[in-house]
Amino acid sequence: MRSSKLTNRLMDGIILLILILLTLMCLLPIVNVVAMSFASLNEIISGKFILWPKGFDFKAYQYIFNTGVFFSSLKNTVWITVVGTFVNLAVTSLLAYVCSRKRFSGRSMLLFMVLFSMLFSGGMIPTYLIVKATGLINSLWALVIPTAVSAFNLLVMREFFESIHESIIESATIDGCNDLGIFFKIVLPLSIPSLATFTLFYAVGNWNQYFSAILYLNNSSLWPLQILLRQVVLVGQSDIYSQLSAGEVLPMPVSTQMATVVLASAPIVILYPFLQRYFVKGLSLGAVKG
Repeated sequence: MRSSKLTNRLMDGIILLILILLTLMCLLPIVNVVAMSFASLNEIISGKFILWPKGFDFKAYQYIFNTGVFFSSLKNTVWITVVGTFVNLAVTSLLAYVCSRKRFSGRSMLLFMVLFSMLFSGGMIPTYLIVKATGLINSLWALVIPTAVSAFNLLVMREFFESIHESIIESATIDGCNDLGIFFKIVLPLSIPSLATFTLFYAVGNWNQYFSAILYLNNSSLWPLQILLRQVVLVGQSDIYSQLSAGEVLPMPVSTQMATVVLASAPIVILYPFLQRYFVKGLSLGAVKG
């Protein structure tokens, strides 16, 4: 018995050590990015600091905030995230509710179209031509409407709606509630964990809009943060943050790049803890049919 307990403790210790090492492997690059954004010119050139700089230099952040480019891109990204997530949740939840109720006509055809879109795609060029034909080029709506529904998320949400007992729906119908009333007053309040999970999924996806923005947005004033970040990293900050006050010292390019990475990532990282408690619960409820 003692040897068995010692073996179990040893295995637990080894597993814990491996998990700690894996956690450090994930966290250290993030810490390094934040540290580089605060490092001074001398520390970056000399490479003296390994994990954290000795002093904090806010010149990179001051330089970014003193220009209008960052805040313009931030405004665009916030608009895409808020409006896009609202559209995603509205369309996905309505379609999922229709597909979850067996008495709705056309339910099978909708499910077939959803499954078909998961297996086959029109491709980049036909999608671009459709977006262009509808007049969405150089419009932020081009990043919202074409991706209004995720087929996978719709199917998972449909499974969650099907787990709501039919007797609840029948009781509301007997009381005189119509389909919209049932959806808004009964189904949605019971689906808060699932909705919170998909809010996180859709918000992260909209915040990280990148390739679609490159295709559809030719006007730099409409760039979201991810495109600005790409330009800062690949082109260099001198071509992007062009507004420099007289006598102001230009910070190191690497500091500006890392500061832009931090600012582009921080809002969605801050949002995650508020929705994290619904994350596992929402997925498990949506995956188990009860």
